Parts: sequence; C-alpha cells; structure tokens
Amino acid sequence: MKKLKLYQDSVLDALRGQGDPLGDSTARFLFDHPDWIERINEWNMIPDQDVFHILPLNLQDYFSAFKKSPSWLQPKQVRMAQVFFEKEGNLYLSLLGFYALPYCYAFADGAQVLVRSKRITEEIGMRLSETALFLLDSFRPGTFLGQNEALFTLSKVRLIHAFSRLFILKYAKDWELAWGQPINQEDMIGTNLAFSLLVMRGMEKVGRYPGKEMAEAVMHYWKVIGYYLGIDITYWPDTAKEAFELEKIIRRRHLKTSEAGLILIQALLGYYKSAVKDPILANRAASLMAYFIGKEAAAVLQLKEGQELPKEVLGLLLDLSFFRQYGLGSSYEKTRRIFFEQTQMQFGRIPQLLLPARKRT
Repeated sequence: MKKLKLYQDSVLDALRGQGDPLGDSTARFLFDHPDWIERINEWNMIPDQDVFHILPLNLQDYFSAFKKSPSWLQPKQVRMAQVFFEKEGNLYLSLLGFYALPYCYAFADGAQVLVRSKRITEEIGMRLSETALFLLDSFRPGTFLGQNEALFTLSKVRLIHAFSRLFILKYAKDWELAWGQPINQEDMIGTNLAFSLLVMRGMEKVGRYPGKEMAEAVMHYWKVIGYYLGIDITYWPDTAKEAFELEKIIRRRHLKTSEAGLILIQALLGYYKSAVKDPILANRAASLMAYFIGKEAAAVLQLKEGQELPKEVLGLLLDLSFFRQYGLGSSYEKTRRIFFEQTQMQFGRIPQLLLPARKRT
C-alpha cells in the first residue's frame, strides 16, 4: 500500500512529460544511422557476446539493458502467469480486443498518438495481429527465467514506441503540448494496466476470474514487461488495492470524448464487422465492448449496450472465437500455431514486429 501516496495529480502530471531516455536516445541514433534499422529488422534475437562487441556503443548500451534480470523478479509469480496464459490465452487475447483496446481509446490524450498512425485505421487487422504477437511472445513459457527470445521482442517494441515519440515531435505540426509527451510514462503505465488489470476484470465479467493470487501474479508479470519496455516501475502497483486506485485516478484524469477516440473505435468496429466470422460476435461487437468497458467509457465512445449474454455463454463464445479456435482445451503452442495459420490465411503473410525503416536521402 506504500505506493498509494504516489498516485496524485501532481506526480502523474510530471510523468506525462517523461518518455524513455534510453529508448529515445537509441531511436535518435538509429534515425541518423538507418542501415542499423535494416540490420536489426533482420535479426531474430539479441546478439550474443561473440558479436556484441562490434556493435556501436549506443546499441551496446541499449541491448545490455535486456541482458539484466531485475533483482525484484519473483520466479514463482512469473511461472504462475505463464501457466495461466497457456490455459486462458484465447480468452486473454479476445479480452484485449473487446475490452482493453476500446478502453484505451476512451482516454482522449493517449488516443491522439494512436490516431496519428495510419496503420491503426488503414491496416487495423494486421496491427491487431502484431499486438497479439507481442502478447504471445511475451508469455512464451520460460520467458524471464532463462528463455530470452521474448526479450528481443520487447526490445523492438520499446524502440517502436521511441520512434513514435521521435516522429510525432519532429513531424506532427498539430501535436499539442497539453497532451504531454507522446507515449509518455503515464500513458505507458495506463496501457499496461489495460493489458493486465482490465483483462482480469474481464475474466470476472465472464465468470472466469482466477482469484487474487493469480491476478497479482499477472500484475507482477506486467511489471517485468514494463521494466523492459522502459516504464519507470517505481509507480507500478504491487498490490490489487494499488492497481485499483491507480487505474481509478488515471480514468478520472483522462476519460473523455475525443475525435481521435471516435475514429479509433469506429475503425475497430468496422474491422470486427468484416473479419470476425462468428455472426453473434460480429453483430454484437459494439454492445460487447460497452458491456466490458462500462457505462461511463461506453458513453465516451458513443457505444450502446445491448442485451447481455449469460456470463458462461459469453466466456465460451470469446474463448472459441479468437482466430477460430475449434474445440475446447488450449496450450501455448496450439494458440500460437493457430494464430499464425489464421493470420496467414487472412492477410497472406504472418505478422512481424519491425522497426520503421527510414529511406536514405
């Protein structure tokens, strides 16, 4: 409970002016040396010690941060979260699409960054698949416990965020200082809460809440993810009570209607209408989102609630409909395999997390 005193407007106002110094300095280096962007996009892991010493010092400093495990990491909670995702991965990913992402769109200032990426509106299906890939990589069994493939994914996502900050501040003439830094510390914390705390709330709404111990293990897992993404984990909640209070104050500060949020939610609904094969989900996408995000956020996004399905039916429907999973029972490898099969069928290619290439002049 010791972090509750940090959750004040003055503290969060300061966090809105902060980015990620290590990620930002690395993005500036790569912007000036675009050949290295292409080389990193060709890698499939962080370079090992045999080649590490030939990297420019800027990249050595950056990737060294992913070779250190935080001293506060709790292996038991990490394993619990991975076992939970292996069991509930389908539902977890569905709740991102029907709960966590729409909820983020209801936060006006944070939505300003997202709407400035044309891919989130024009290539929304592939963009959502990239988010799912980030989750699948992050929850790969053994991650943070000696299995380090996911750390390369996290290093790229961190740089993608840094590039977004760089490009918006450099080129977006309409960016308003009142919105804070693009992808600032408060917004990154809020997004991680949406991907953890809100998913747990979603599990409760469909009658599949795993209990306080597991929920706090998932929260700890996202503390580790946040650490590698450049979040100042000084402010990350360590208890359910702290998480509840932090989400509440962020919601009070930023939940409001914006043109950006309405554009994003309509793009998401349009995608679900055309891409989701289950007619019940496709036709009820807006009311399902309204059910999960609640009356206040639904009003902000101009979503109307419809007739609710029983919790058990809704949970089963979401579980089986993510990338057309057939049959009950899941495993990490099954979820990952079907994810790649379905994205290949839908888009003609599988998603990749790539740094934005810069054309040389």
